[in-house]
Amino acid sequence: MNIGFIGLGIMGAPMAGHLIAAGHSLFLKTRRSVPEALLAAGGTACATAAAVAERADTIILMLPDTPDVEQVLFGADGVAEGLSPGKTVIDMSSIAPLATKDFAARIAERGGAYLDAPVSGGEVGAKNAALSIMVGGEPEAFERARPLFEAMGKTVTHVGPVGAGQVAKVANQIIVALTIEAVAEGLLFASKAGADPAKVRQAITGGLATSRILELHGARMIERTFDPGFRIGLHQKDLNLALDGARTLGLSLPATALAQQLFSACVAQGGAAWDHSAMVKALEALANHAVGAAA
Repeated sequence: MNIGFIGLGIMGAPMAGHLIAAGHSLFLKTRRSVPEALLAAGGTACATAAAVAERADTIILMLPDTPDVEQVLFGADGVAEGLSPGKTVIDMSSIAPLATKDFAARIAERGGAYLDAPVSGGEVGAKNAALSIMVGGEPEAFERARPLFEAMGKTVTHVGPVGAGQVAKVANQIIVALTIEAVAEGLLFASKAGADPAKVRQAITGGLATSRILELHGARMIERTFDPGFRIGLHQKDLNLALDGARTLGLSLPATALAQQLFSACVAQGGAAWDHSAMVKALEALANHAVGAAA
């Protein structure tokens, strides 16, 4: 297929690389310069998002936030200006579900199909083509795009109509944030009580408490490796979507609000670009003790 890919950051660049490796022709646009590795692999750089849409049959977005997606789609030289009937827009960013429905309606007015397909799995999942991809949109559009999703991900699920993918991603981000908080508290308790947190982590990975977050992010907390990964600033944005949605729904999410406050404490310490596993630093500050430090 002729595929457009806009947004080639930590996640987008390896995802685009998998599509090139699968034999697709890629037309590329990003805020900065297109990575040389993608150009060397056969990708084509385009000057504007409109130019990407003119040359591609399917246009994929992987952008930081809702305003970024709106600007790329409908701003000057945006995707909408280069779109023609029959093309498909796939937004793999994590953005507001209500805005997603609005964007889909505006693309439909121009004769295009729209899928929201946010992902989970972080940088590791993107590099290994092992992402979990949750998709909202018409079944026919989903089936057309399935080979693209399968080139980038390991678990591909059609959740429901437009917006359902974003709802699933918000739910995912709630669970991830709360699990990071639980792992951080558990390892901090173990360390403060005088046990080796690495040994404690090893012991409990064989029981009911095991999880990918304990495995991956527990190791980050112990080894103090907080380069992203997935930035705290982006996870904050996702929890804002959750809390804004909860207010609209009249729903209480108290633990989600706590996790957001811990992220805010990290940001106050200059940690917006830390990996989200660095939430442990906020708890360490409260305890005046670091995971791994002598009791």
